[in-house]
Amino acid sequence: MNANATSVTWTAIGPLTDIPRQGARCVKNGAMTIAIFRTSDDRVFALEDKCPHKNGPLSQGIVHDGCVTCPLHNWVISLETGSAQGADEGQTATFPIKLEGGTVFLGL
Repeated sequence: MNANATSVTWTAIGPLTDIPRQGARCVKNGAMTIAIFRTSDDRVFALEDKCPHKNGPLSQGIVHDGCVTCPLHNWVISLETGSAQGADEGQTATFPIKLEGGTVFLGL
């Protein structure tokens, strides 16, 4: 193990097939809810399930073009960076995620 690497604990979330394409599934980490998103081409991202605008549930938004649109006020959030797109400003926490043998792992 690289001594300079930040210690990440990988937790198995479940099979990729449990997350709908262009949808999300939520997991709890203490009081925080983390949304695991799956794109149409099976890329997987993890964001805190809270829009930076008014804390809308991003997991209930529409996934498109590597982004999710918040269902409350249509803010578009990058799945990769957690940043609001366009003229909107703000950022949602992102988490490392990996796919191994069809199983999704979340890094905390």
